[in-house]
Amino acid sequence: MSSEAVSFPRQYARTQRFSLGAPKAFTVAPDGSRVVFLRSGGGTDRAQSLWVHDLAADAGSSRREYAAGDPAVLLGGGEEQLSAEERARRERSREGGAGIVGYATDAACELAVFTLSGRLFAAELRAGTARELPVPAPAVDPRPAPDGRHVAYVADRTLRIAALDGGADRALAVPEGKQVSYGLAEFVAAEEMQRSRGFWWSPDGTQLLVARVDESPVQRWWIADPANPQAPAAEVAYPAAGTANADVTLHLFAADGGTRTEVVWDRAAHPYLAAVHWSAGGPPLLLTQSRDQRSQQYLSVDTATGSTSEVFSEKDPVWHDLFPGVPAWTPSGELVRISDADGSRALLVGDRRVSAEGLHVRAVLDVGERDVLFSASGDTVGEVAVYRAVSVGSDGSDGSDGSDGSGGSGMSGGCVRVAPAEGSAGYASAVRGGPVTVLSTAALDRHGSRVEVHGPAQGAVTVLANHAETPVLTARPRLLRSGERRIPTAVLLPSGHREGDGPLPVLLDPYGGPHGQRVVAAQNAHLTSQWFADQGFAVVVADGRGTPGGSPAWEKAVVDDLAEVTLADQVDALHGLAGRFPLDLGRVGIRGWSYGGYLAALAVLRRPDVFHAAVAGAPVTDWRLYDTHYTERYLGDPAQQPAVYAANSLVTDEGLSGAAKPHRPMMVIHGLADDNVVAAHTLRLSSALLADGRPHEVLPLSGVTHMTPQEQVAENLLLLQVDFLKRALDVR
Repeated sequence: MSSEAVSFPRQYARTQRFSLGAPKAFTVAPDGSRVVFLRSGGGTDRAQSLWVHDLAADAGSSRREYAAGDPAVLLGGGEEQLSAEERARRERSREGGAGIVGYATDAACELAVFTLSGRLFAAELRAGTARELPVPAPAVDPRPAPDGRHVAYVADRTLRIAALDGGADRALAVPEGKQVSYGLAEFVAAEEMQRSRGFWWSPDGTQLLVARVDESPVQRWWIADPANPQAPAAEVAYPAAGTANADVTLHLFAADGGTRTEVVWDRAAHPYLAAVHWSAGGPPLLLTQSRDQRSQQYLSVDTATGSTSEVFSEKDPVWHDLFPGVPAWTPSGELVRISDADGSRALLVGDRRVSAEGLHVRAVLDVGERDVLFSASGDTVGEVAVYRAVSVGSDGSDGSDGSDGSGGSGMSGGCVRVAPAEGSAGYASAVRGGPVTVLSTAALDRHGSRVEVHGPAQGAVTVLANHAETPVLTARPRLLRSGERRIPTAVLLPSGHREGDGPLPVLLDPYGGPHGQRVVAAQNAHLTSQWFADQGFAVVVADGRGTPGGSPAWEKAVVDDLAEVTLADQVDALHGLAGRFPLDLGRVGIRGWSYGGYLAALAVLRRPDVFHAAVAGAPVTDWRLYDTHYTERYLGDPAQQPAVYAANSLVTDEGLSGAAKPHRPMMVIHGLADDNVVAAHTLRLSSALLADGRPHEVLPLSGVTHMTPQEQVAENLLLLQVDFLKRALDVR
């Protein structure tokens, strides 16, 4: 069926938000000879293959781009069967695709390993061939040694090592009990810390750092499927706020199985293992955090004894955020980190700030011999750009000639913008290897992302094929700052709307909470909002305090007060648009998912004078039911701050007492298989609303998790929401 023959909700669902068919997950060989990536065969094909783009081949050659791993071939056309561990990993990473959803390469990028249906495969990247390696149980997260001779992987909670030449497969770290695992990330690390892995090879391939996770201290919840009462409930170890976390330790193993040494640090003071880095630039580097996340330490590990030494420590009266790509060593052994400095977020190498004033650093993308590639936002609403920073050496020179393939020119002790071009707003990221940089950029004036491979020669640029479908509609957001706080905001009007058509009912469409930026300079990010606009609404998307991209003070303004601060900013942004856009403030709805669902329910309960209807999807309604690392960062320990939790809740007496009349209609949606925001949140909210006589509808989704990846569910959810909002707001 052609994309022109389907509605937007159907197309949006079947293309998984237009992500299918787009290249992603890039790795660049250190010699710049090839780029490895994942891509499915078309805009509705969920099965991703492993691809190689050979920069040495002639343009147009059949060997210029080829598949090194095709799931249809490797599985013989069979259906995928996923282990419980693999399903959990995909849920934590919000991976809704199929086929090869992740891979890892050796240091030279000659070999890649991956799993399909729990089976382990190794691909020879030059040859474009893949072969299966026998495993005793479904394999998870395989990673080859840097020299490509062995592969480590997890099977049945055991870390195993196999020789890639077909030799012996043996257990390296065997769990001592049913609640123990080796080589996997615990729930809060994968869900909240951006640490999805649990083992790391040494640069020479002779040792591994392995996380041991003991979940026995963690409370147990049981998630049942009411639609299938004959099926037993699933047991989930869920560390809710104020309860015990998993006990996480770190161990050094000799790859040959000869020795095992525990890594020792003050786990009582800093129990969270937030990040691990091991490169040729120095010894293993750990980032550990206190439970309240106000103190963190960068530690180096003695690989002979397991002892640790402090490289750097820092304290913050509110909390420390975590960032992709750091901590890391430079090749010369200097610490690379991102820290708050002088009211902004800065990139530091050693004790030197190398990012420019005014930049809010978001992530480190690559640490090179002479420079650091990073992403950052500035003053332009919705923009994230890629920059290259050159750190001045101790001799005062940067040693750069500006010909490293990442764009721009060398700058002594400064930084240069790489993408998008100066004066061209967009949303960009990059991956680099040696002299080659892969740039991914999105913009407001085009669909999807453009992926460019920049070779070492001046002007050597190749665009990777993108098979994603073209949306049947075009988003036309206007990005601006609104209200007294100059809140980043996007406004979308119906396609074809003309001045003089009269005021429109309003729909706020936020996420509105920490780590969730919605106002971005990328067209695809606004497609759903445009579809709602085309149903007859003026849609407003606002990123208030607490959302990323502003300043540390902006993000940390929500401490102890998620509810009032984030809600006040939605109201401020809305009222700041009055008079500038055709808004009917007598008919205002709000919709959202996850934190956005919490905010939507909060809006009609606390500010019915402003909001007249809400759709709350998978809302957090009682923060005592959400996980430790996220919730305690913002609201503290519930045992020490019960009043804070009560005030931010939607279901406690204190939280609901802030609700006012008139009562407003609300639709609450929740997946019953959600193990992140469990369905108890919605059930408790519904009970509280019923007891208070408040009208509401509950839409339970059997078998659906927090992601809602099912095509029919995703499509119908959009249709049901717009139907409810039209009824509630009297939109004809």
